[in-house]
Amino acid sequence: MIIRTVNPPLGSAIRVTQDGAEPVVTIPQPAGGVMRYLIGGFILFWLGGWTFGFFHAATQVLSGAGGAFVAFWLCAWTVGGIFAVAMLYRIFRPAVPEQIRLGAQSVGYDSGVPPFRQDLWNQKQSWASVFPKRTVVTISRRDLHSLKLRETGSDNRLTVDVGSARIDLAQAASEIEREWLFSVLAERYGLPGA
Repeated sequence: MIIRTVNPPLGSAIRVTQDGAEPVVTIPQPAGGVMRYLIGGFILFWLGGWTFGFFHAATQVLSGAGGAFVAFWLCAWTVGGIFAVAMLYRIFRPAVPEQIRLGAQSVGYDSGVPPFRQDLWNQKQSWASVFPKRTVVTISRRDLHSLKLRETGSDNRLTVDVGSARIDLAQAASEIEREWLFSVLAERYGLPGA
């Protein structure tokens, strides 16, 4: 089937490439911001002190002079260090773009991984940024019939229901880009609203 609207809107950062006969829509993630580098720098500085404390306590425990409290403190300190290293990995890890592979009978969807973002006003959103959930699914032609462009108070959402899960497509895209993607999917798979 020939798609008339395969080119993204003018000025869009979305790329459409071909992988064999399948078009692949790549949506870049937004920038992570400067705050993540400041947080990462602080954690690196903290890990310097952590290393000193770890070796001091480990020396006491190994020599038998530390006692039960120092052994417990060393275990808790180790868990804190592991969490700090995991945070450093998350903060400095490059973002993975969202990809939508337009197959003949299905759509392959990979939500990618957004960059770490610290939101001082929305702690729930910040915590979700620490442990992002990457979604990789195959959306069948039957599931595509649930594709909807939903208007919300501030913008729109492009959603599809796969089994009992509702998946937000093109989360990093603008409203116009989501409308474009909806029309591409509707046209390619013969959905209502094409």
